[in-house]
Amino acid sequence: MANDNYTGVTTGTVATACSLAALDAILESPDIACVKVETPKKTLDIIIDECERVSDVKAHAVAHKNPYNDPDVTVDLAIVSTVELFDSDDEESNVVIAGGEGVGKVTKPGLQIPVGDYAINPVPRSMIVKNLSEKVPEGKVAKVTISIPEGAEIAKKTMNPKLGIVGGISVLGTTGIARSMSSEAYKNSIVKQLDVVKATGIENIVFVPGNIGEKLALKRLDVTKEQIVQTGNYAGFMFEEAEKRGIKKFTYFGHMGKLIKVAGGLFNTKHAIADGRREIMVCHAALCGAGRDDLQRLFDSKTTDDMMDILNELGISVEVSNSIADAIGERCKQRFDLDLNVVLVDMEGNYLNDNMDLSLFEG
Repeated sequence: MANDNYTGVTTGTVATACSLAALDAILESPDIACVKVETPKKTLDIIIDECERVSDVKAHAVAHKNPYNDPDVTVDLAIVSTVELFDSDDEESNVVIAGGEGVGKVTKPGLQIPVGDYAINPVPRSMIVKNLSEKVPEGKVAKVTISIPEGAEIAKKTMNPKLGIVGGISVLGTTGIARSMSSEAYKNSIVKQLDVVKATGIENIVFVPGNIGEKLALKRLDVTKEQIVQTGNYAGFMFEEAEKRGIKKFTYFGHMGKLIKVAGGLFNTKHAIADGRREIMVCHAALCGAGRDDLQRLFDSKTTDDMMDILNELGISVEVSNSIADAIGERCKQRFDLDLNVVLVDMEGNYLNDNMDLSLFEG
């Protein structure tokens, strides 16, 4: 496939290519270097690294995801498909799909795949069926088993453990084509957390910006990982999606440096998008009585931790933190139908405000 460095192929496309190559190896010749895969967008040429016919009715093929300009943990990952033909009188489907080593299994409701099945998403499944079904000989069924040898290790770097997908990664893709730094793809991955907590009926949900927030929440609150939802930088998007799902009351927990942005109406907290931390801090410090010279010191500070040191020195750190927490709640009420319990902490997990409700997390 021609690669412009900004697009690649999905794991679903590679899995389909390997499945097609393995079937061709059974029916024609194992000497296959490239196959044409029909995706929902267009037909792609996918290079096959290895293809072997094991018997007259069984073969396997291996291919890798080519690198492209994206921090995709599945780039260069080997994907294997084993195809075996069996006699069948089933007229409904002549392609059966299963997962093997390194492909995760779904253990929680709320995802596109039912509990107990392998995490091979609907579009990759339909791609495999569509590309293979017309080639399967009459009276036969092709059993396709997708394996990803390094999948179990790679899965630790993904959302899968939080989503209840165990034992490996998911085989993903909606168009067959992966796009560089796709915010849409990232949003699609994090929003699944909401589907899982909704489907499992989890209460006292805690939203955090990311891994640091999650570690601190687990350290300070009586919660489990299942109760924690990571928003990434997309706080506004996740709040909106929570509201759509009827999740209207939760705790928003995290480091002051991240959450303070929401107090200023910045619902995308990525530094490169907007950063009003010092302006927001100075405003709330002024409302709490800080003088001009101290406000200038706050404005000249490089981090919110430095600002909190100054506020501690002035004896107004809790008052300012309470003001910021209230502002975060009010900003969210203006934009969403949500009731937030805001908990602001420092990098050690120490509480900065005292106007939150911690009784929700008492053991």
